Amino acid sequence: MKRNISNEHPLRHYFVETLHDCFSTYTNAINDAEIEAYLANMLVDFISVDGLYEIRDSNGRPVESIAEMLQEGDIRFNADSFEREREVHRHVGDFLLFWSGLFPEFLQNLTAPGKPDVFLDPIKQGQFSYYLVSTFDHGSYAHEAPIFKRLSTEFETYRYGLSLVRASFKGFWAQGWNDGFPA
Repeated sequence: MKRNISNEHPLRHYFVETLHDCFSTYTNAINDAEIEAYLANMLVDFISVDGLYEIRDSNGRPVESIAEMLQEGDIRFNADSFEREREVHRHVGDFLLFWSGLFPEFLQNLTAPGKPDVFLDPIKQGQFSYYLVSTFDHGSYAHEAPIFKRLSTEFETYRYGLSLVRASFKGFWAQGWNDGFPA
């Protein structure tokens, strides 16, 4: 189960501030409050392993490989609705942006020989998944579609921005910000 971290939690504030600082200072002055808020929420959600692996199969088992996630989100295979397809592709985009930006060494393990994702190009798949989500541009999804379009087209920029966030973690822990974190 995902941890419920309040909007007032210091960790959420840290992510919002750090993303803003990194993006506005080091990524050619990208100043996009919607993207920053979206990514901060993603980082908070991914604090928990349950958030990282929120996609579940029909038996409730967490799906760990991208290939399996894509099968879960494909209306021709396991997805029972287009909403499910959107949900899974949103998660795949988030998952690949998170790992490629914060922990790119994980991608080597993900795509290692013998793994289900051996033929996966994590960057192209992340971009494509966000693009697919952006095509849901009607009804209740219309207001989010432009965010996912930007995440798709600027995937590399946001990936770089997350790498800067990773670099800032050193300072974060050095300041002793571990006070108040959920146990």
